[in-house]
Amino acid sequence: MFVLSELTDTIQIEPHLFKFRLEEALAREINRKFANKVIHKVGLVICLHQLNHVLDSFVFPGDGSSHTKVRFTLVVFRPMVGECIIGKIKSCSPEGLVLSISFFDDIHVPPQALPHPSRFDEQEQLWIWQYESDDGSHELFMDLGETARFRVTREVFIDTAPEEEGTASPYVLEASFADQGLGLLAWWQ
Repeated sequence: MFVLSELTDTIQIEPHLFKFRLEEALAREINRKFANKVIHKVGLVICLHQLNHVLDSFVFPGDGSSHTKVRFTLVVFRPMVGECIIGKIKSCSPEGLVLSISFFDDIHVPPQALPHPSRFDEQEQLWIWQYESDDGSHELFMDLGETARFRVTREVFIDTAPEEEGTASPYVLEASFADQGLGLLAWWQ
């Protein structure tokens, strides 16, 4: 679910941060610049893991900041396809479910990835699994806030250029409930 990714970047340290040791100032600025942001084809950055290599710092004419080229390792959220994760149901619509794992809310379960047969109840605004057993048919509701286990089936990176309109999420996971042991945890207890 979490991976380490190595990057190289030139980090600008403004004069008010000169009171800190160089490594501490670099760590603050790397976390400010990258934490809680999606890097295309890398994932959602959680935090700095370590500084690997710090090169010389430069001050450019007319700019009081120092600029330092740094190679560093970041902790990144990027689950593998096929990985099972536990989250909560955030919302339901005819387009499927949206799940959340507290720090990441862009996990989508499309209708075709729900247990078969499932249907959307317009009045309740919930998905219902029509479970067949020896005892007959049972309606198992997928209520908001319920804890569920899901399998990651696909990750989608969307290049969101600054000049484009809209609020598309730059990183989305598609998931499935359509296997034994997946879906609401209460179903399998």
